[in-house]
Amino acid sequence: MQRVAVVFGGAGFIGRYVVQRLARADFQVRVAGRDPSRARDVQTSGRVGQIVALKADVTDDAAIARAVEGAEVVINLVGILAEPRAGGFQATQAEGAGRIARAAMAAGARRLVQVSAIGADTASDSEYARTKGAGEAAVRAAFPTATILRPSIVFGPEDGFFNLFAGLARLAPVMPVLCGDTRFQPVYVGDVADAVMAAITRDDAAGGIYELGGPRAISFRDIIRYILEVTGRPGKRLFEVPLGLARIQARLAELVPGKPFTRDQLLLLQKDNVLTGTLPGLEALGIAPRPIEAVVPGYLTRFRPGGGRR
Repeated sequence: MQRVAVVFGGAGFIGRYVVQRLARADFQVRVAGRDPSRARDVQTSGRVGQIVALKADVTDDAAIARAVEGAEVVINLVGILAEPRAGGFQATQAEGAGRIARAAMAAGARRLVQVSAIGADTASDSEYARTKGAGEAAVRAAFPTATILRPSIVFGPEDGFFNLFAGLARLAPVMPVLCGDTRFQPVYVGDVADAVMAAITRDDAAGGIYELGGPRAISFRDIIRYILEVTGRPGKRLFEVPLGLARIQARLAELVPGKPFTRDQLLLLQKDNVLTGTLPGLEALGIAPRPIEAVVPGYLTRFRPGGGRR
């Protein structure tokens, strides 16, 4: 009988790598999300009919139940960085995660993987981090053997971080730096996907919480300097944005459609996003983390003068 895996948020950045690996492992993959048309690109990762798209909003109990019916594995990758409307974090990252976990348990799923984030904490000042923590708690309450993965900032060819600042470096006369001393531990998207696969195959991963990060922590300021170096602009000046000015910018940006920068994101930027050292990581799952130097230059070449052709 065909094994079924359901990936909520499978059409996103991390999702496409997870879906590829599930298809290679011969799962029948259901990509569940609000807009099934977004899954067209990932459907080519498997055989004809192996990867199917389903409409299943994480606020809809009935749709979630239909999506996970008969599933052996359920993976939740759903998360948002900015609220489309008030209450979005709570509905998506806290209540949505709980709904998926309860439905997975009711459907008799063997494994559930919840991809959360470093810094998830129900006591956090940030609504993003607070609802990530609430989502973890709801998952553990409904599905005690669920595996929780907490990645730092995730990088890869389609990321919205290194690509964003590389694009800005090409256009801006100076590079703005917010909270330059804040440290990150960037983790490669392929390593995160491998961690998801390890979580559904290793018995010792059931019920565990893992922090996923790269080999080293690096400050935001040094990340910007690295991007400038890789894109052939090492002499570009950095502008350290004062925190007060950043707060004003965030308040104004929240008025722009799509909310390119929010006050909640500014709160997150003021805290290190690195491994605590108190929880197991990629190595415990048998994965050697790849550094940014091994991956990032390959996909930022297009931002170099002349498109990297000279």
